[in-house]
Amino acid sequence: MMYHVARASEFLVITGIGINELKITKKALVWPLQKCRIIDVTPVNYTFEVNAMSAEKLPFLLPVVFTIGLCVDDRERLIKYAKLLSHHERDSHDVKDLVQGVIEGETRVLAASMTMEEIFKGTKDFKKEVFDKVQLELNQFGLLIYNANIKQLVDVQGHEYFSYLGQKTQMEAANQAKIDVSEAKMKGEIGAKEREGLTRQNAAKIDAETKIISTQRDGDGKKEEVKVKTDVKIYENQREAEVAEANSVLATKKARWSQQAKMAEIEAQKAVAIREAVLQQEVERKNALTKTESLKAQHLSKATVDYEIKVQEANSVLYKKQKEAEAELYENRKAAEAKKLAAEAQTYAVQLAADAALYAKKKEAEGLKGIAEAEGVYVRSLMSALGGNYNALRDYMMIDKGMFKDIAKFNAEAIKGLQPKISIWSNGGTNGQLVDGTSGGHAGIKELASIYQAIPPLLETVHEQTGMLPPAWIGSLSVSADPATSSQSA
Repeated sequence: MMYHVARASEFLVITGIGINELKITKKALVWPLQKCRIIDVTPVNYTFEVNAMSAEKLPFLLPVVFTIGLCVDDRERLIKYAKLLSHHERDSHDVKDLVQGVIEGETRVLAASMTMEEIFKGTKDFKKEVFDKVQLELNQFGLLIYNANIKQLVDVQGHEYFSYLGQKTQMEAANQAKIDVSEAKMKGEIGAKEREGLTRQNAAKIDAETKIISTQRDGDGKKEEVKVKTDVKIYENQREAEVAEANSVLATKKARWSQQAKMAEIEAQKAVAIREAVLQQEVERKNALTKTESLKAQHLSKATVDYEIKVQEANSVLYKKQKEAEAELYENRKAAEAKKLAAEAQTYAVQLAADAALYAKKKEAEGLKGIAEAEGVYVRSLMSALGGNYNALRDYMMIDKGMFKDIAKFNAEAIKGLQPKISIWSNGGTNGQLVDGTSGGHAGIKELASIYQAIPPLLETVHEQTGMLPPAWIGSLSVSADPATSSQSA
Protein backbone atom coordinates (compact mmCIF):
# COMPACT_ATOMS: atom_id res chain seq x y z
CA MET A 1 0.00 0.00 0.00
CA MET A 2 1.40 3.40 -1.05
CA TYR A 3 0.10 6.96 -1.15
CA HIS A 4 0.73 8.74 -4.48
CA VAL A 5 0.52 12.47 -5.15
CA ALA A 6 0.69 13.90 -8.73
CA ARG A 7 2.38 17.13 -9.74
CA ALA A 8 0.50 20.20 -10.93
CA SER A 9 0.79 19.11 -14.59
CA GLU A 10 0.11 15.42 -13.95
CA PHE A 11 -2.76 13.08 -13.18
CA LEU A 12 -2.88 9.63 -11.58
CA VAL A 13 -4.59 6.82 -13.50
CA ILE A 14 -5.49 3.93 -11.17
CA THR A 15 -6.86 0.56 -12.23
CA GLY A 16 -7.35 -2.68 -10.49
CA ILE A 17 -9.49 -4.27 -7.81
CA GLY A 18 -12.33 -2.18 -6.46
CA ILE A 19 -12.26 0.24 -9.39
CA ASN A 20 -14.71 0.20 -12.26
CA GLU A 21 -12.59 0.60 -15.45
CA LEU A 22 -10.21 3.32 -14.24
CA LYS A 23 -9.92 6.24 -11.88
CA ILE A 24 -8.30 9.61 -12.61
CA THR A 25 -7.27 11.74 -9.67
CA LYS A 26 -4.54 13.99 -8.35
CA LYS A 27 -3.77 11.97 -5.19
CA ALA A 28 -4.81 8.54 -4.01
CA LEU A 29 -3.89 5.58 -1.79
CA VAL A 30 -2.90 2.64 -4.00
CA TRP A 31 -3.83 -0.73 -2.58
CA PRO A 32 -2.39 -4.06 -3.48
CA LEU A 33 -3.73 -5.54 -6.74
CA GLN A 34 -4.05 -1.99 -8.07
CA LYS A 35 -1.82 -0.25 -10.61
CA CYS A 36 -1.07 3.44 -10.80
CA ARG A 37 0.23 5.26 -13.89
CA ILE A 38 1.13 8.96 -14.13
CA ILE A 39 0.10 10.91 -17.24
CA ASP A 40 1.55 14.30 -18.06
CA VAL A 41 -0.91 16.90 -19.43
CA THR A 42 1.70 19.47 -20.47
CA PRO A 43 1.07 20.57 -24.10
CA VAL A 44 3.65 19.36 -26.61
CA ASN A 45 4.72 21.08 -29.83
CA TYR A 46 4.68 18.97 -33.00
CA THR A 47 6.61 20.50 -35.90
CA PHE A 48 6.79 18.92 -39.32
CA GLU A 49 6.26 19.62 -43.03
CA VAL A 50 3.21 18.25 -44.80
CA ASN A 51 3.54 17.20 -48.45
CA ALA A 52 0.31 18.14 -50.21
CA MET A 53 -0.98 18.74 -53.73
CA SER A 54 -3.48 21.34 -54.92
CA ALA A 55 -6.42 20.87 -57.26
CA GLU A 56 -4.15 21.74 -60.23
CA LYS A 57 -1.88 18.82 -59.17
CA LEU A 58 0.87 21.20 -58.06
CA PRO A 59 2.86 19.74 -55.12
CA PHE A 60 3.97 21.98 -52.25
CA LEU A 61 5.27 21.79 -48.68
CA LEU A 62 3.17 23.11 -45.80
CA PRO A 63 5.25 23.74 -42.63
CA VAL A 64 2.98 23.44 -39.58
CA VAL A 65 3.43 23.72 -35.83
CA PHE A 66 0.68 22.26 -33.59
CA THR A 67 0.57 22.62 -29.83
CA ILE A 68 -1.43 19.62 -28.58
CA GLY A 69 -2.24 18.53 -25.09
CA LEU A 70 -4.99 17.19 -22.81
CA CYS A 71 -8.08 19.10 -21.74
CA VAL A 72 -7.80 19.08 -17.91
CA ASP A 73 -11.36 20.33 -17.48
CA ASP A 74 -12.96 17.49 -19.44
CA ARG A 75 -12.94 14.16 -17.61
CA GLU A 76 -14.22 12.26 -20.61
CA ARG A 77 -11.25 13.39 -22.72
CA LEU A 78 -8.85 12.38 -19.93
CA ILE A 79 -10.47 8.94 -19.75
CA LYS A 80 -10.22 8.45 -23.52
CA TYR A 81 -6.56 9.41 -23.51
CA ALA A 82 -5.86 7.20 -20.52
CA LYS A 83 -7.49 4.23 -22.19
CA LEU A 84 -5.86 4.66 -25.61
CA LEU A 85 -2.53 6.42 -25.23
CA SER A 86 -1.50 6.48 -21.60
CA HIS A 87 0.98 3.64 -22.13
CA HIS A 88 2.91 5.87 -24.59
CA GLU A 89 4.98 8.90 -23.80
CA ARG A 90 3.37 11.90 -25.52
CA ASP A 91 6.65 12.93 -27.09
CA SER A 92 7.34 9.42 -28.33
CA HIS A 93 7.43 8.49 -32.02
CA ASP A 94 4.16 6.58 -31.77
CA VAL A 95 2.15 9.57 -30.59
CA LYS A 96 3.97 11.88 -32.99
CA ASP A 97 3.26 9.54 -35.92
CA LEU A 98 -0.39 9.39 -34.89
CA VAL A 99 -0.76 13.16 -34.74
CA GLN A 100 1.21 13.65 -37.96
CA GLY A 101 -0.91 11.08 -39.78
CA VAL A 102 -4.13 12.82 -38.76
CA ILE A 103 -2.83 16.28 -39.74
CA GLU A 104 -1.38 15.13 -43.06
CA GLY A 105 -4.50 13.25 -44.02
CA GLU A 106 -6.87 16.12 -43.34
CA THR A 107 -4.53 18.70 -44.89
CA ARG A 108 -4.09 16.71 -48.10
CA VAL A 109 -7.82 16.14 -48.50
CA LEU A 110 -8.56 19.84 -47.99
CA ALA A 111 -5.72 21.00 -50.27
CA ALA A 112 -6.83 18.65 -53.06
CA SER A 113 -10.20 20.44 -53.16
CA MET A 114 -8.68 23.94 -53.47
CA THR A 115 -6.59 25.66 -56.12
CA MET A 116 -3.16 27.04 -55.37
CA GLU A 117 -4.47 30.59 -55.64
CA GLU A 118 -7.26 29.88 -53.14
CA ILE A 119 -4.81 28.33 -50.68
CA PHE A 120 -2.33 31.18 -51.03
CA LYS A 121 -4.86 34.04 -50.75
CA GLY A 122 -7.17 32.40 -48.20
CA THR A 123 -4.50 31.26 -45.72
CA LYS A 124 -6.67 32.26 -42.76
CA ASP A 125 -9.66 30.26 -43.94
CA PHE A 126 -7.42 27.35 -44.93
CA LYS A 127 -5.89 27.32 -41.43
CA LYS A 128 -9.33 27.35 -39.80
CA GLU A 129 -10.53 24.45 -41.97
CA VAL A 130 -7.43 22.40 -41.14
CA PHE A 131 -7.76 23.23 -37.44
CA ASP A 132 -11.42 22.19 -37.28
CA LYS A 133 -10.96 18.94 -39.19
CA VAL A 134 -7.85 17.87 -37.25
CA GLN A 135 -9.51 18.70 -33.94
CA LEU A 136 -12.49 16.59 -34.95
CA GLU A 137 -10.20 13.61 -35.52
CA LEU A 138 -8.20 14.17 -32.32
CA ASN A 139 -11.36 14.24 -30.21
CA GLN A 140 -11.58 10.46 -30.38
CA PHE A 141 -8.15 10.25 -28.69
CA GLY A 142 -8.97 12.83 -26.02
CA LEU A 143 -6.44 15.37 -27.36
CA LEU A 144 -6.97 19.13 -27.67
CA ILE A 145 -5.25 21.57 -30.03
CA TYR A 146 -4.16 24.59 -28.05
CA ASN A 147 -2.53 26.38 -30.95
CA ALA A 148 -1.96 25.79 -34.66
CA ASN A 149 0.45 27.77 -36.77
CA ILE A 150 0.73 27.33 -40.54
CA LYS A 151 3.82 28.91 -42.04
CA GLN A 152 4.27 30.15 -45.58
CA LEU A 153 3.90 27.61 -48.36
CA VAL A 154 7.21 26.22 -49.65
CA ASP A 155 8.04 24.88 -53.13
CA VAL A 156 8.89 21.22 -53.56
CA GLN A 157 12.29 20.68 -55.15
CA GLY A 158 11.78 20.56 -58.90
CA HIS A 159 8.43 22.44 -58.69
CA GLU A 160 9.27 26.12 -58.13
CA TYR A 161 5.75 27.54 -58.46
CA PHE A 162 6.06 30.19 -55.72
CA SER A 163 9.50 31.27 -56.91
CA TYR A 164 8.21 31.95 -60.40
CA LEU A 165 5.12 33.65 -58.94
CA GLY A 166 7.33 35.94 -56.87
CA GLN A 167 9.49 36.79 -59.88
CA LYS A 168 6.36 37.61 -61.86
CA THR A 169 5.06 39.90 -59.08
CA GLN A 170 8.41 41.68 -58.82
CA MET A 171 8.56 42.26 -62.58
CA GLU A 172 4.98 43.57 -62.62
CA ALA A 173 5.71 45.93 -59.71
CA ALA A 174 8.91 47.19 -61.37
CA ASN A 175 7.15 47.75 -64.70
CA GLN A 176 4.27 49.55 -62.99
CA ALA A 177 6.71 51.77 -61.10
CA LYS A 178 8.45 52.70 -64.35
CA ILE A 179 5.11 53.50 -65.95
CA ASP A 180 4.10 55.68 -62.96
CA VAL A 181 7.42 57.57 -63.08
CA SER A 182 7.03 58.15 -66.83
CA GLU A 183 3.45 59.38 -66.42
CA ALA A 184 4.42 61.75 -63.57
CA LYS A 185 7.32 63.12 -65.62
CA MET A 186 5.05 63.51 -68.64
CA LYS A 187 2.44 65.44 -66.59
CA GLY A 188 5.13 67.71 -65.18
CA GLU A 189 6.59 68.53 -68.58
CA ILE A 190 3.15 69.06 -70.13
CA GLY A 191 2.11 71.33 -67.23
CA ALA A 192 5.31 73.39 -67.53
CA LYS A 193 4.82 73.81 -71.28
CA GLU A 194 1.16 74.78 -70.80
CA ARG A 195 2.07 77.38 -68.15
CA GLU A 196 4.79 78.79 -70.37
CA GLY A 197 2.37 79.01 -73.30
CA LEU A 198 -0.29 80.75 -71.15
CA THR A 199 2.33 83.21 -69.89
CA ARG A 200 3.33 84.08 -73.43
CA GLN A 201 -0.29 84.40 -74.53
CA ASN A 202 -1.17 86.71 -71.62
CA ALA A 203 1.93 88.84 -72.26
CA ALA A 204 1.04 89.14 -75.95
CA LYS A 205 -2.55 90.00 -75.02
CA ILE A 206 -1.44 92.77 -72.62
CA ASP A 207 0.97 94.18 -75.21
CA ALA A 208 -1.79 94.24 -77.82
CA GLU A 209 -4.22 95.98 -75.44
CA THR A 210 -1.53 98.54 -74.53
CA LYS A 211 -0.91 99.29 -78.19
CA ILE A 212 -4.67 99.62 -78.81
CA ILE A 213 -5.08 102.10 -75.94
CA SER A 214 -2.04 104.08 -77.10
CA THR A 215 -3.38 104.19 -80.64
CA GLN A 216 -6.80 105.29 -79.39
CA ARG A 217 -5.27 108.09 -77.34
CA ASP A 218 -3.19 109.24 -80.30
CA GLY A 219 -6.31 109.20 -82.45
CA ASP A 220 -8.23 111.23 -79.87
CA GLY A 221 -5.44 113.81 -79.76
CA LYS A 222 -5.38 114.08 -83.52
CA LYS A 223 -9.15 114.37 -83.55
CA GLU A 224 -9.10 117.31 -81.14
CA GLU A 225 -6.37 119.00 -83.16
CA VAL A 226 -8.35 118.58 -86.38
CA LYS A 227 -11.49 119.86 -84.63
CA VAL A 228 -9.72 123.05 -83.50
CA LYS A 229 -8.42 123.67 -87.00
CA THR A 230 -11.76 122.92 -88.67
CA ASP A 231 -13.53 125.47 -86.43
CA VAL A 232 -11.48 128.20 -88.14
CA LYS A 233 -12.23 126.94 -91.63
CA ILE A 234 -15.40 127.51 -93.59
CA TYR A 235 -18.25 125.02 -94.00
CA GLU A 236 -16.78 123.41 -97.11
CA ASN A 237 -13.42 122.77 -95.47
CA GLN A 238 -15.23 121.19 -92.49
CA ARG A 239 -16.66 118.55 -94.81
CA GLU A 240 -13.23 117.72 -96.22
CA ALA A 241 -11.75 117.51 -92.70
CA GLU A 242 -14.47 115.08 -91.56
CA VAL A 243 -13.84 112.86 -94.57
CA ALA A 244 -10.10 112.86 -93.89
CA GLU A 245 -10.72 112.07 -90.22
CA ALA A 246 -13.03 109.15 -91.09
CA ASN A 247 -10.42 107.73 -93.46
CA SER A 248 -7.75 108.03 -90.79
CA VAL A 249 -9.87 106.18 -88.20
CA LEU A 250 -10.76 103.49 -90.71
CA ALA A 251 -7.10 102.96 -91.63
CA THR A 252 -6.16 102.77 -87.92
CA LYS A 253 -8.85 100.18 -87.22
CA LYS A 254 -7.85 98.12 -90.23
CA ALA A 255 -4.24 98.10 -89.09
CA ARG A 256 -5.25 97.09 -85.57
CA TRP A 257 -7.53 94.30 -86.78
CA SER A 258 -4.88 92.98 -89.12
CA GLN A 259 -2.30 93.00 -86.32
CA GLN A 260 -4.61 91.18 -83.89
CA ALA A 261 -5.57 88.58 -86.47
CA LYS A 262 -1.95 87.82 -87.41
CA MET A 263 -0.87 87.63 -83.76
CA ALA A 264 -3.71 85.24 -82.91
CA GLU A 265 -2.84 83.06 -85.91
CA ILE A 266 0.86 82.97 -85.00
CA GLU A 267 0.09 82.10 -81.36
CA ALA A 268 -2.26 79.31 -82.41
CA GLN A 269 0.34 77.85 -84.81
CA LYS A 270 3.10 77.97 -82.18
CA ALA A 271 0.86 76.35 -79.55
CA VAL A 272 -0.07 73.55 -81.97
CA ALA A 273 3.58 72.99 -82.90
CA ILE A 274 4.60 72.81 -79.23
CA ARG A 275 1.79 70.37 -78.41
CA GLU A 276 2.63 68.16 -81.39
CA ALA A 277 6.31 68.05 -80.40
CA VAL A 278 5.44 67.09 -76.81
CA LEU A 279 3.00 64.41 -77.91
CA GLN A 280 5.46 62.96 -80.42
CA GLN A 281 8.15 62.82 -77.73
CA GLU A 282 5.79 61.00 -75.36
CA VAL A 283 4.77 58.51 -78.04
CA GLU A 284 8.39 57.72 -78.82
CA ARG A 285 9.20 57.33 -75.12
CA LYS A 286 6.25 54.96 -74.62
CA ASN A 287 7.24 52.89 -77.66
CA ALA A 288 10.84 52.62 -76.46
CA LEU A 289 9.72 51.60 -72.96
CA THR A 290 7.32 49.00 -74.35
CA LYS A 291 9.99 47.45 -76.60
CA THR A 292 12.49 47.38 -73.70
CA GLU A 293 10.09 45.61 -71.34
CA SER A 294 9.07 43.15 -74.05
CA LEU A 295 12.70 42.23 -74.74
CA LYS A 296 13.39 41.84 -71.02
CA ALA A 297 10.42 39.50 -70.59
CA GLN A 298 11.43 37.43 -73.62
CA HIS A 299 15.07 37.07 -72.49
CA LEU A 300 14.01 36.19 -68.93
CA SER A 301 11.58 33.54 -70.15
CA LYS A 302 14.19 32.07 -72.49
CA ALA A 303 16.88 31.98 -69.78
CA THR A 304 14.46 30.35 -67.32
CA VAL A 305 13.41 27.68 -69.79
CA ASP A 306 17.04 26.97 -70.77
CA TYR A 307 18.05 26.61 -67.15
CA GLU A 308 15.20 24.24 -66.32
CA ILE A 309 15.91 22.10 -69.39
CA LYS A 310 19.57 21.77 -68.45
CA VAL A 311 18.72 20.84 -64.87
CA GLN A 312 16.21 18.27 -66.06
CA GLU A 313 18.72 16.77 -68.50
CA ALA A 314 21.28 16.40 -65.70
CA ASN A 315 18.72 14.72 -63.46
CA SER A 316 17.61 12.42 -66.26
CA VAL A 317 21.21 11.20 -66.71
CA LEU A 318 21.50 10.40 -63.01
CA TYR A 319 18.06 8.86 -62.61
CA LYS A 320 17.46 7.71 -66.17
CA LYS A 321 15.44 4.60 -65.40
CA GLN A 322 13.59 5.86 -62.31
CA LYS A 323 12.73 9.46 -63.34
CA GLU A 324 12.09 9.11 -67.07
CA ALA A 325 8.34 9.66 -66.87
CA GLU A 326 8.69 12.54 -64.38
CA ALA A 327 11.27 14.31 -66.58
CA GLU A 328 8.95 14.23 -69.60
CA LEU A 329 6.04 15.58 -67.55
CA TYR A 330 8.27 18.32 -66.09
CA GLU A 331 9.48 19.45 -69.52
CA ASN A 332 5.93 19.68 -70.85
CA ARG A 333 4.79 21.66 -67.83
CA LYS A 334 7.70 24.10 -68.02
CA ALA A 335 7.16 24.59 -71.74
CA ALA A 336 3.52 25.47 -71.05
CA GLU A 337 4.59 27.91 -68.33
CA ALA A 338 7.13 29.53 -70.69
CA LYS A 339 4.44 29.94 -73.36
CA LYS A 340 2.14 31.44 -70.78
CA LEU A 341 4.79 33.95 -69.67
CA ALA A 342 5.53 34.87 -73.29
CA ALA A 343 1.81 35.32 -74.01
CA GLU A 344 1.38 37.53 -70.95
CA ALA A 345 4.39 39.67 -71.95
CA GLN A 346 3.08 40.01 -75.51
CA THR A 347 -0.40 40.92 -74.24
CA TYR A 348 1.09 43.54 -71.94
CA ALA A 349 3.17 45.03 -74.81
CA VAL A 350 0.12 45.17 -77.09
CA GLN A 351 -1.88 46.86 -74.35
CA LEU A 352 0.83 49.51 -73.82
CA ALA A 353 1.03 50.15 -77.57
CA ALA A 354 -2.77 50.52 -77.75
CA ASP A 355 -2.73 52.94 -74.79
CA ALA A 356 0.02 55.01 -76.43
CA ALA A 357 -1.89 55.15 -79.75
CA LEU A 358 -5.10 56.13 -77.95
CA TYR A 359 -3.28 58.85 -76.03
CA ALA A 360 -1.70 60.21 -79.25
CA LYS A 361 -5.07 60.28 -81.02
CA LYS A 362 -6.67 62.03 -78.05
CA LYS A 363 -3.97 64.71 -77.95
CA GLU A 364 -4.21 65.14 -81.72
CA ALA A 365 -7.97 65.69 -81.37
CA GLU A 366 -7.34 68.25 -78.61
CA GLY A 367 -4.90 70.09 -80.89
CA LEU A 368 -7.40 70.18 -83.73
CA LYS A 369 -10.05 71.39 -81.32
CA GLY A 370 -7.75 74.20 -80.13
CA ILE A 371 -7.06 75.27 -83.73
CA ALA A 372 -10.78 75.26 -84.51
CA GLU A 373 -11.56 77.32 -81.39
CA ALA A 374 -8.82 79.85 -82.27
CA GLU A 375 -10.14 80.17 -85.83
CA GLY A 376 -13.68 80.58 -84.46
CA VAL A 377 -12.57 83.40 -82.15
CA TYR A 378 -10.74 85.04 -85.05
CA VAL A 379 -13.79 84.84 -87.34
CA ARG A 380 -16.13 86.13 -84.60
CA SER A 381 -13.84 89.09 -83.90
CA LEU A 382 -13.77 89.94 -87.62
CA MET A 383 -17.56 89.60 -87.86
CA SER A 384 -18.00 91.88 -84.82
CA ALA A 385 -15.56 94.44 -86.23
CA LEU A 386 -17.40 94.45 -89.58
CA GLY A 387 -20.74 95.00 -87.88
CA GLY A 388 -22.08 91.55 -88.70
CA ASN A 389 -21.74 92.04 -92.47
CA TYR A 390 -21.25 88.52 -93.82
CA ASN A 391 -20.47 89.66 -97.39
CA ALA A 392 -17.74 92.00 -96.15
CA LEU A 393 -16.30 89.17 -94.01
CA ARG A 394 -16.32 86.77 -96.97
CA ASP A 395 -14.60 89.32 -99.26
CA TYR A 396 -11.99 90.09 -96.58
CA MET A 397 -11.25 86.40 -95.99
CA MET A 398 -10.94 85.71 -99.73
CA ILE A 399 -8.57 88.67 -100.15
CA ASP A 400 -6.56 87.71 -97.06
CA LYS A 401 -6.20 84.09 -98.20
CA GLY A 402 -5.37 85.10 -101.81
CA MET A 403 -8.34 83.25 -103.29
CA PHE A 404 -8.97 85.75 -106.11
CA LYS A 405 -5.38 85.37 -107.23
CA ASP A 406 -5.69 81.56 -107.14
CA ILE A 407 -8.96 81.66 -109.11
CA ALA A 408 -7.37 83.79 -111.80
CA LYS A 409 -4.40 81.43 -111.92
CA PHE A 410 -6.65 78.36 -112.25
CA ASN A 411 -8.66 80.00 -115.07
CA ALA A 412 -5.46 80.89 -116.92
CA GLU A 413 -4.14 77.33 -116.58
CA ALA A 414 -7.50 75.95 -117.77
CA ILE A 415 -7.33 77.70 -121.17
CA LYS A 416 -3.58 77.41 -121.50
CA GLY A 417 -2.47 75.39 -124.56
CA LEU A 418 -5.80 75.63 -126.43
CA GLN A 419 -5.23 75.90 -130.19
CA PRO A 420 -8.59 76.59 -131.87
CA LYS A 421 -8.79 75.61 -135.49
CA ILE A 422 -10.94 77.66 -137.91
CA SER A 423 -11.83 76.15 -141.24
CA ILE A 424 -13.36 78.27 -144.05
CA TRP A 425 -15.30 76.33 -146.66
CA SER A 426 -16.51 77.60 -150.00
CA ASN A 427 -18.61 75.93 -152.61
CA GLY A 428 -16.94 77.94 -155.34
CA GLY A 429 -20.03 80.01 -156.17
CA THR A 430 -19.97 83.81 -156.11
CA ASN A 431 -22.46 86.59 -156.66
CA GLY A 432 -25.47 84.41 -155.96
CA GLN A 433 -24.48 81.56 -158.26
CA LEU A 434 -24.36 77.90 -157.33
CA VAL A 435 -21.50 75.53 -157.87
CA ASP A 436 -22.67 74.66 -161.37
CA GLY A 437 -22.84 78.39 -162.28
CA THR A 438 -26.63 78.56 -162.47
CA SER A 439 -28.50 81.44 -161.04
CA GLY A 440 -29.83 81.15 -157.49
CA GLY A 441 -32.77 83.38 -157.85
CA HIS A 442 -35.32 81.10 -156.36
CA ALA A 443 -35.43 81.09 -152.54
CA GLY A 444 -36.12 77.35 -152.23
CA ILE A 445 -33.13 76.45 -154.30
CA LYS A 446 -30.94 78.76 -152.16
CA GLU A 447 -32.05 77.09 -148.97
CA LEU A 448 -31.36 73.65 -150.35
CA ALA A 449 -27.97 74.79 -151.61
CA SER A 450 -27.03 76.14 -148.16
CA ILE A 451 -27.88 72.77 -146.56
CA TYR A 452 -25.66 70.91 -149.01
CA GLN A 453 -22.89 73.43 -148.45
CA ALA A 454 -22.91 72.64 -144.69
CA ILE A 455 -22.46 68.86 -145.15
CA PRO A 456 -18.78 68.78 -146.32
CA PRO A 457 -17.36 70.84 -143.42
CA LEU A 458 -19.37 68.75 -140.95
CA LEU A 459 -18.00 65.46 -142.32
CA GLU A 460 -14.49 66.91 -142.48
CA THR A 461 -14.65 67.98 -138.79
CA VAL A 462 -15.85 64.51 -137.73
CA HIS A 463 -13.00 62.95 -139.68
CA GLU A 464 -10.39 65.22 -138.09
CA GLN A 465 -11.68 64.69 -134.54
CA THR A 466 -12.43 60.96 -134.62
CA GLY A 467 -10.75 59.59 -137.76
CA MET A 468 -14.11 58.19 -138.99
CA LEU A 469 -15.12 58.41 -142.72
CA PRO A 470 -18.69 58.74 -143.99
CA PRO A 471 -20.39 55.64 -145.47
CA ALA A 472 -19.93 54.94 -149.15
CA TRP A 473 -23.54 55.70 -150.03
CA ILE A 474 -23.07 59.31 -148.84
CA GLY A 475 -19.78 59.87 -150.63
CA SER A 476 -16.06 60.09 -149.97
CA LEU A 477 -13.80 62.87 -148.74
CA SER A 478 -10.85 64.09 -150.75
CA VAL A 479 -8.80 66.35 -148.46
CA SER A 480 -6.30 68.63 -150.16
CA ALA A 481 -3.59 70.80 -148.60
CA ASP A 482 -5.85 73.82 -148.66
CA PRO A 483 -9.04 73.33 -146.60
CA ALA A 484 -10.77 76.04 -148.57
CA THR A 485 -10.68 73.90 -151.71
CA SER A 486 -11.86 70.66 -150.03
CA SER A 487 -14.97 69.13 -151.56
CA GLN A 488 -17.15 66.06 -151.42
CA SER A 489 -17.57 63.75 -154.35
CA ALA A 490 -20.30 61.20 -154.88
